[in-house]
Amino acid sequence: MEYHNPVLLKETVDGLNIKADGVYVDVTFGGGGHSREILSRLGENGRLFAFDQDKDALENTIEDARFTLIHENFRYIKRFLRFHGVRQVDGVLADFGVSSHQFDVAERGFSTRFEADLDMRMNQQNKLSAFHVVNEYEEEQLKQVFLQYGELRAAPAMARLIVAHRRTAPIITSEQLKGVLRKFLLPRHENKVLAQIYQAIRIEVNQEIEVLKEFLEQTPEVLFKGGRLSFISYHSLEDRLVKRFIRNGMFEGEPERDMFGNFEVPLKKVNGLIVPSKEEISVNSRARSAKLRIAEKL
Repeated sequence: MEYHNPVLLKETVDGLNIKADGVYVDVTFGGGGHSREILSRLGENGRLFAFDQDKDALENTIEDARFTLIHENFRYIKRFLRFHGVRQVDGVLADFGVSSHQFDVAERGFSTRFEADLDMRMNQQNKLSAFHVVNEYEEEQLKQVFLQYGELRAAPAMARLIVAHRRTAPIITSEQLKGVLRKFLLPRHENKVLAQIYQAIRIEVNQEIEVLKEFLEQTPEVLFKGGRLSFISYHSLEDRLVKRFIRNGMFEGEPERDMFGNFEVPLKKVNGLIVPSKEEISVNSRARSAKLRIAEKL
């Protein structure tokens, strides 16, 4: 099964500050590129656990006694690590977003390049699909999805048009959805607007923001003191949550300060924001919007 090159491979694994006998987690296994690099730096007593909810990723499993692949959503990281007898680890790596493989398999419905049934489920066992969102959400729900997750200014009009159209017939394929929203897809901005529409629906289908928040909240408890997080985000919604959680240990508001104006947070950032080089982007277009942030548990 063809999976593309992992993004920021060296930088992301370097960020974990690998110990030969450490225990690490790759919560977005995919094609296994990051996992293989971690394993190459571990000694015989090191361990690596990986998570992936997509059944296609299971075909890439690594035959190594130090490696365990868990077919689950990483929102359950603490539960499944404990199931395997692990309470804390030395590092957690995450490469958020949709894998290149998922974009390239037309029938999954993630890509704007192909005609496909409206799907977009990362876990194909889930009941909620893009078809359900487009055809069954109330107008207000659709508007909020497009506003919050696609940051589309035309969200109210888009939602109104979809609801009006589906009274006549359901919207089944990606090409039908494009046809319904054609008036918003002006030639100069068509690709950008389509990407925003698809992103909004995909995030809703897969509960990506809720999943990310649940996952981040567990990371301080899962890490040993001095353990590292190394996270790649691809859009501003994800990156803002990661950046804020690293800084404040919460997503809204500010931590409580003591009488001296100081506050305690569980993590500290390591170095600054890391982005791919021009050379990497030229050979791996998926890397162009990637942002890597590294943190350490205090």
